[in-house]
Amino acid sequence: MSGRPSVLFACIHNSGRSVAAQVLTRHLGGDAVEVRSAGSEPGAGVNPVVAQVLAERGLPVTGHVPTRLDTDLLRAADVVVTMGCGETCPVLPGKRYEDWPVDDPAGQDLDTVRRIVDDVDARVRALLAELVPDRP
Repeated sequence: MSGRPSVLFACIHNSGRSVAAQVLTRHLGGDAVEVRSAGSEPGAGVNPVVAQVLAERGLPVTGHVPTRLDTDLLRAADVVVTMGCGETCPVLPGKRYEDWPVDDPAGQDLDTVRRIVDDVDARVRALLAELVPDRP
């Protein structure tokens, strides 16, 4: 990695886990990290319960549109974090991949989604501590 590290979060629908990870990384990492998210089979919009939990934290996702995961996005990333997309997420040789076993928030109640977002938050903090240890 040279300069600002780039992270891509990928899941199936780009409507829950990867959105939460993107928003939290952008919030916690600021300009120190470039962040994107995408899905192997993008959904129609953000999971409303995930949006509610992020809004509770002052992190609205009103402008997010689920994005299709493609090789251009993969090439641009220094680190690719997958969350539940298994073999539907393409793999490029030479990229650093991490697979986070994060529960799917689809169909879950508010308290469960809060726990899922807390899990993602802790993982994002650990990743940022590694990628940009000098950040404030």
